[in-house]
Amino acid sequence: MDTVARRPKKGEEVEVVVETIDRRGRALGETGGHPMALPRGLPGDKLRARVTRRRRKELYGVPLEVLERSPDHVQARCSHAKSCGGCRFQDLAYEAQLELLRGHISQALAEAFVPHGGVDPVIACPEPWGYRNKMELSFGAIRWVEEEEPEGVERDFALGFHAPGRFDRVLDVSECHLLFEGGIELVRSARALARELELSAWNQHTHEGCLRHLVLRRGVHTEETLAYLVTSRVGADVDEFLARFAELHPELTTLVHGVNAGVADVAKAEERRVIKGEGWITERLHGVEFRISPESFFQTNTLQAERLFEVVLEEACARGAELVHDLYCGAGSISLLLARSVGRVTGFELSEEAVADAVENARRNQITNAEFVAGDLAETIAGVSERPDVLVCDPPRSGMHERVVERLIELSPARIVHVSCNAHAAARDLARLVHNGYELVRARPVDLFPHTPHVECVFTLERSSS
Repeated sequence: MDTVARRPKKGEEVEVVVETIDRRGRALGETGGHPMALPRGLPGDKLRARVTRRRRKELYGVPLEVLERSPDHVQARCSHAKSCGGCRFQDLAYEAQLELLRGHISQALAEAFVPHGGVDPVIACPEPWGYRNKMELSFGAIRWVEEEEPEGVERDFALGFHAPGRFDRVLDVSECHLLFEGGIELVRSARALARELELSAWNQHTHEGCLRHLVLRRGVHTEETLAYLVTSRVGADVDEFLARFAELHPELTTLVHGVNAGVADVAKAEERRVIKGEGWITERLHGVEFRISPESFFQTNTLQAERLFEVVLEEACARGAELVHDLYCGAGSISLLLARSVGRVTGFELSEEAVADAVENARRNQITNAEFVAGDLAETIAGVSERPDVLVCDPPRSGMHERVVERLIELSPARIVHVSCNAHAAARDLARLVHNGYELVRARPVDLFPHTPHVECVFTLERSSS
């Protein structure tokens, strides 16, 4: 009979065998029969770790040394892999990542008591590096210093990503293997120019500083590139930065400047001005052209988004349908693809800017059977009286508002295709639909975010005949 060892105290060093990685990217294992969570580690790793916290039945710790490597371990490509957290699975073999993601979806459905016939294998990304067509970087006045860096490195300026768990510290990145080709050169150039012009970075504590965000976007099929600089103010020094940045990078299709004097740490602006180009770029998906503005939503992995939309269209089975609703439609990507084979499509979206893009995208593609409604979905969907044949929804990570779910149940479309990048939030919504007359007939995951704990999944529900 197995015996459970004494529960380790804070500060003690223990041996931990990692069993899995949870949906937040934490390594979960056990030591002496006690469950333990660590910020790093791969399934199959045997680690020496220090206990940092005890909470209820779980221990928390930090890894100190790898005693035995996981058989699925591979060499990480990026020098920031230990510090960044943006691509948590970088040192895990890609095939093992896909199985882990599939398990997360199965677990989410099981925990929400959603009956199903199994989760399909995850559709792999053909090129799991350099796939991001958008990257949002932060300027920071408090630089996160990595373990391997020498003493005396500059600490008052950084351009990169927030260090895991630290809203106020920014990791200064010199490389990123997820960003589109040529993107890191734009980052390096922006950093060097900002330092030369002595422009200050935003300080999260004092809410002072000039430079706040740099957003980069690329049209993969069009090769158009957008840069969006968000600052806290205007000024001659900012104008000089913008003019010289545009001169240094003639490959930029458009350059936009936004001003955000507020406290919230978001890459959004109260006012915007176009420095170069049209202020937006275009991208093509399955022959449909889309306009992408600095702040509009668009899938971050273009090639894999095409595969995702193929799956959505296959599951919608909407050819010949009279009416399709597309909830959380963004710039209208799914709506416009559906419009080619159905009578009418109505897209619903909160963001007025995204709806403006959707309307423009319909116009430029000469699609006349798609309309778009802007506003809070819980309110706009309440005013709908006509039942759609098929309903497609792609809600934010937090899932659907309960009033939206209630309205879906009232509208009772024959088929619902639910697209989600958060299986646990989706499972909560699916559970309510299943308990109100629907059956989950298929779950088809698509890996849009290789080397991260996130996975997109297309859930198909049919109204039960019973």
